[in-house]
Amino acid sequence: MKAELRKFKRYFGIIVIIAISYVAYVSVDIYLFGNINEAVKADAAIVLGAAIWGDKPSPVFEERIKHGIWLYKKGYVDKLIFTGGKGENEKNSESSVAREYAMEILVPSEDIFIEEQSRITQENIFYATQIVEDNEINSVIIVSDPLHMRRAMQMAKDNGLKAYSSPTPTSKYITLKNKLLFLGREVFFYIGYKIYRWF
Repeated sequence: MKAELRKFKRYFGIIVIIAISYVAYVSVDIYLFGNINEAVKADAAIVLGAAIWGDKPSPVFEERIKHGIWLYKKGYVDKLIFTGGKGENEKNSESSVAREYAMEILVPSEDIFIEEQSRITQENIFYATQIVEDNEINSVIIVSDPLHMRRAMQMAKDNGLKAYSSPTPTSKYITLKNKLLFLGREVFFYIGYKIYRWF
């Protein structure tokens, strides 16, 4: 009985070490991937949604919108695709708020697409892919916060998009605590998504 218990503890210890090592590997991978900027000429930028405050983007979302507009005005992309539906108790969708923000900075409405059905990143990418397919868009740049890019790019790849990564150069996740919380959240959701892909 004692021998079996020791054997169980040994195997359990090995499993724990493997799990911790994998989480550490994913954490480093997500962090390093967030430093990759593949800003190249593409047909459109897909700006991933985030929270809004009434009819204004939250500071986090605003940074994403501003970077998408920068890519557009610098000639990297010809179109902008804003994503994000309505949150609970919200009158406006995230994407419609982003569109209004862009139009106020003189981005022509005909160069803006929006989808208003998504609630999570996976849906952001899925519904943006439908816009891409319906409008003969061949390549896209994905825009989001640096620590969000690894998961977003995996989803873009899984949806068959020819996609490049361009994280926001600035982020409202400034403090070490906020960065660690965001990283921990991304590690959890990225591993969860990798498991989901098996099924």
